[in-house]
Amino acid sequence: MNNQWDILKDSLSEIAVFSNPNNKPVSIEKYNSSLDCIGIGTDAAVFRSNLVPRFAFKVFAEDKLHKLHEEERVYSMLGNSPRFASCFGTHHNVLVLSYEDGDTLYDCIVKGTHISEQVIIDVDQARNHAIEKGLNPRDIHLKNIIMQNGRAKLIDVSEYNKPGNDFRWEHLKKAYEEYYSIIDGKKVPVWLVDLLRESYNQRSSNQTYEDFMKSILKFKALLK
Repeated sequence: MNNQWDILKDSLSEIAVFSNPNNKPVSIEKYNSSLDCIGIGTDAAVFRSNLVPRFAFKVFAEDKLHKLHEEERVYSMLGNSPRFASCFGTHHNVLVLSYEDGDTLYDCIVKGTHISEQVIIDVDQARNHAIEKGLNPRDIHLKNIIMQNGRAKLIDVSEYNKPGNDFRWEHLKKAYEEYYSIIDGKKVPVWLVDLLRESYNQRSSNQTYEDFMKSILKFKALLK
């Protein structure tokens, strides 16, 4: 393990992360007080320590180690890009990444922080970079785009090796272009953002983007 984070080797080895059925978030049984859990996904949990604050440690469940190796390969293919987090290597079930400060676009919407058009341009450029490297950038949504000084950085590349287009980014970009002015500068309640996200994720396969947007515009009155 790299000397910069070697002091956490024992603490990271003590973390017990377990996957759950039906694509539910992982469970964490225990972890050392020297670490803070800063994120939980369906395959892994992410930790950070004030001892080495520039790193983030993505700890995978033991039955998800193939996902770790897939993600490491994606980062290797992406290379050094200002639009993506950096990967510094692995240690058993731990993927060592750069810690990226800033609010996600989800946070920005909840806080009423302005999201500039430059962020949208940056994500498009990041996707083009990934495509040029032979990857398939997908699963790009509000919670894995961070805004840093008005610029975008993508932090989750775990699905870039999967086939098919989930159209998440295309729909998000279109919603920004057509409807963002409605909420720009307004704090959107967490419950409402989560409701819209869940509605989108659970929409029927034959429901078009246009039909979906018509169904949620009824919530517009709540933002006055």
